[in-house]
Order: sequence, then C-alpha cells, then structure tokens
Amino acid sequence: MSARLDWRSGPAGPLRGTVRVPGDKSVSHRALMLSALADGSTRIRGFLEGEDTRATAAVLAQLGVRIETPADGERVVHGVGLHGLRASVQALDCGNAGTGMRLLAGLLAGQAFDSTLVGDASLSKRPMRRVTDPLAAMGARIDTREGLPPLVVRGGQSLRGIRYELPVASAQVKSALLLAGLYAEGETEVVEPHPTRDYTERMLAAFGWPIVFEPGRAKLSGGHALHAVDVDVPADFSSAAFFLVAASIVPGSELRLSAVGLNPRRTGLLQALRLMGADIRVENERESGGEPVGDLLVRHAALHGAEFPESLVPDMIDEFPALFVAASVANGRSVIRGAAELRVKESDRLATMATGLRSLGAQIEETPDGAIIEGGALTGGTVESLTDHRIAMSFAVAGLVAGGAVRINECRHVATSFPGFMDLANGCGFALDVAD
Repeated sequence: MSARLDWRSGPAGPLRGTVRVPGDKSVSHRALMLSALADGSTRIRGFLEGEDTRATAAVLAQLGVRIETPADGERVVHGVGLHGLRASVQALDCGNAGTGMRLLAGLLAGQAFDSTLVGDASLSKRPMRRVTDPLAAMGARIDTREGLPPLVVRGGQSLRGIRYELPVASAQVKSALLLAGLYAEGETEVVEPHPTRDYTERMLAAFGWPIVFEPGRAKLSGGHALHAVDVDVPADFSSAAFFLVAASIVPGSELRLSAVGLNPRRTGLLQALRLMGADIRVENERESGGEPVGDLLVRHAALHGAEFPESLVPDMIDEFPALFVAASVANGRSVIRGAAELRVKESDRLATMATGLRSLGAQIEETPDGAIIEGGALTGGTVESLTDHRIAMSFAVAGLVAGGAVRINECRHVATSFPGFMDLANGCGFALDVAD
C-alpha cells in the first residue's frame, strides 16, 4: 500500500449496463464482530474484500477467533462467545479503518485483558475522544495520545450501563457504546440529536440479543448471548453513490445498480439527488438479513441546484464528496449546511473537495459547516485526494464531464472501501486509467 498511485479520468460517453458494487463496508465490519462474539459458526456472504474489513478480520484473528475464507467475498467465522476472546501480545492494527477502531474500542472495553489499537498515518490523526469519553463514563479505561490513536484499552474494568445523549450524531460512537453495553451491568441507552444508521441494532437483533430501537434511540441491557446466524451483506450504498452521480450527469446514461442496501439511515443521497431532479427508480425491493435491499435504475437528468435540509446530513455523511460533484455541474446554486463532521473524516472533506473543484473551475464558497456551490462547467486539471478514497472516486466522476482530463493524485486508498473500482467503472463506460 506504500507505492504511489495516481489516476487520470477523462471525458466519457454514455454509461450503460448493470453494476454490482462490493458489499457494504459497515455491515461487513459488524458481521465480523458480532459473529466473533456469538455462540456457533456464521457464514458471511457478500463480504467486502477491502483493506478496512480485512484489517478487522485480522484483529479478530489475533484475539483468538478462527475465520475461514472458503471463497472471495465469503467468510466463515467460528464464534468464541461473549467472553471467549484472548489477549494479543502484539498491537491490533486497524489500518485505515475508523469504523473498525471505534467499534473495537467499545467491544474491547469489556474484556478481562489489555489491548492496544493502532492505525496507519491517516487514522492516527483522527479524533477518538468522542468515543473514549462516553466509554469512560461507563467505567472503561482507555489511554490515548491527547485524544488520538493509539488507544490502550485497559481490561478488567466493571462496566455499567448509562443513558448517553450524543452531542453529535454518529453511528460509530453509538455502536461502540452498544457493544460495550453487552458487557455492562444494567441498561445502556443511546439518544441521538438526529437518527443515524442502525446497522448495529438490526444485526444485534438478528443475532438474538434483546434490543429496543427506533430512529434516534437504542437501548439494551447486558447479560445475554449472541447466537450465530448467516449474514448476506447487501451491496454498499456508499459505493453505489459514485455511479448514481455519474449516470445522472453524463448525457445518455442508463445504469442499473443491483442488490443495493437501502437502509433509510444510509440513503440520504437518494433524496438529495431527487431534490436536484435526478431520475432514479427503486425496483425489486426486498429484505436480506434484516436489511432492505433493492435495484436502482438511474438515467441521465438535467440537474438543478438545491438547498439540502440539514435533516439529510446524517443519512449521507459519506456521500457528500459525490454530491459536491453533482452540485458543481448542476444548473444554479446548491447550499450545504450542518455538515461540520466532514472536517474530521479521512481528510477535511469540505476543504479538500472545495479546493479540488475550484482547481477544475467550479465556484465554491466554503463555510464552517458546509458550502455554497454555483453550478457550471468543469475544466481539466490536477487535484489532490490526500489519500482519501471517497475524494479520489468523486474526482474520477468529475473527470467524466470535465472539459479535459482530470489527474487525481494519491488514489491507493481506494482499495480500503472499493477494490476493483477502476475495472468496474471502465466496464460501464468510464475513461479511467493509471496516470504516468
């Protein structure tokens, strides 16, 4: 992963075909963790073969969980039960996975042994206090480097359930507290200012743990058991997002995205694009492993600017880079507010997208918690992804409609969430290759 990798994305004709994007990263992480703590063996199908999820699997293996890979995209996890994890002599390397590190902090807070969670250079700069502080209120002891990784999780603590009101909506923090709550005495309740993704709640219920949840609130008590159940991971909506935007903005396009996860706490971009006039239909709706799934048919449409309700922000926090591209080529002004959390993702995504799109001729006024974007035409040029996978893929989409080629620097981290992105993209009409 250390070799530099730059891309060149060029103008393209209509995008056509059927695309199956990789499995949902959030579901893959959680499926590994819960099946590791369950009684019995779980088969996971549709598993995302990305760097992030493989890092979580490697961590669990270090903790004594046997995980088999019978085929690409499949895992068989032999659960060790709630109290069956074993201490690792070495540090547990989460790579670039913020989700992995934050959820594991909650899971490990209730163990009898000490653990050290480390990450790569990018993850080591990401703030962890918003998860370590509430865990400390439950009785956990987690040492940090002034709020940053590595995290040294001290074992042997008696955790107690708390009622915690999240100051900022975050599915990762909520999930970490719920996982710690499995080991806590009494009831753990998490209340959010805005509802976030409920993957953890749905999966805990599927694995047989008593839990009560509704949008914006989740509650469970310790002292129960998880029981193995097979998991079919839906296609990742965040990965589908790049194709939804691409087909919407490239004239003549028609793409079908199959078996995409449509968890309502994940699909804010769908509503945002429809506010802009996008032509996206949901077909063949069904349920898989407790998660709603459907096929998305997207056709080119003349997008117009929109003012996006702040209520959509938690449901599309990972899709904003793609939305920035759509807004930059739409007709008229788009206004994004309430998205300050974008400043503490893999990069400061507000600043990185604004800087990159300006270098391609877009008119963007960056604000503390969003941006004002005047749509127009994009030119070719060079942009920096700052090794942020979603930034890199978003600029690959921008290159499809730019006046010339767009060079995107530092794209190697795309493998963390979307292995095979280039081949899949070029298969439906992108003009994407490795830059010299």
